[in-house]
Amino acid sequence: MFGPLISKAITARANKTGSWRVDSKPKFLQKDCIACKMCILICPEACVTGEGKNTFACDYEFCKGCGNCAAICPKKDIIMVKEDN
Repeated sequence: MFGPLISKAITARANKTGSWRVDSKPKFLQKDCIACKMCILICPEACVTGEGKNTFACDYEFCKGCGNCAAICPKKDIIMVKEDN
């Protein structure tokens, strides 16, 4: 007989993952943004935040560099740049 598996929930904010990011990271140009918020919706780590009107940024301590935000941006206002070590 099996019972329910219960584990203690933890938040992403307690587990910084940016240290093992791939070789590139998103750069928010903030020139042509139309505030569609698609970058926020598609980010698997919820590290994209709105800082003001049409001003979005990424918390690099949690960003894995997947590039989803850059790929979905309809205005191409997010680009992937080489990670500087």
